[in-house]
Amino acid sequence: MQTDNNNAFVISYLNLRLGLGFVGFFLPIILMAGTWGLADCTQLQPSLSHYYYTIMGDYFVGSLCAVAMFLFFYKGVDKQDGIIANFAAVFALLVAFFPTNPSVDSICQYISTNKVASVNAVHYSAAALLFASFAYFSIFLFTKTDPTKEMTAHKKMRNRIYVTCGIIIIICVTLIAIYNFVGKLETTFAKYKPTLVLESIALFAFGTSWITKGEMILKDV
Repeated sequence: MQTDNNNAFVISYLNLRLGLGFVGFFLPIILMAGTWGLADCTQLQPSLSHYYYTIMGDYFVGSLCAVAMFLFFYKGVDKQDGIIANFAAVFALLVAFFPTNPSVDSICQYISTNKVASVNAVHYSAAALLFASFAYFSIFLFTKTDPTKEMTAHKKMRNRIYVTCGIIIIICVTLIAIYNFVGKLETTFAKYKPTLVLESIALFAFGTSWITKGEMILKDV
């Protein structure tokens, strides 16, 4: 009976990781497709955060709240995992409830609000810290191995995936920062939506890392 309870706990824990991974991985796709399908608006927003003002705004906020919930319940293998997860959960809520400033040329805008510099600053600071937390999970926490056990071939492959995903997240966040702080770049590349593209890539990497951690792929026998 005790074994059955332990198995149920492990399955639930793996599903928690998978759920978090799927929410992150599919968020960019659903936001873009939803705006197109529900509002018949094909205009891409400057960033994922700007979908807050579209017809998919509720889904954007709800997804971040779901991510926060998953992270609050996530404890990991030691105390450090739980602490980082709790901080990341707070960052996710700040991103959700402190929206970025609306885009001035969006034709998909569903709601309107005034620009507030302090709210915008909280949003982007929290978003940067949230992505940094995701990268930390991938590079430093997911790669941990029980020292009493021999590392399997699948574990080595999973570790490569974790590290690769973490590095991709860091590169994307760094490029977003450079793009936003160098005025000439913004003027030249704005039409290509670099922030939206880089955020989407970072979330795909985040989702892949957590889905792998949920043992959907490369599972040890």
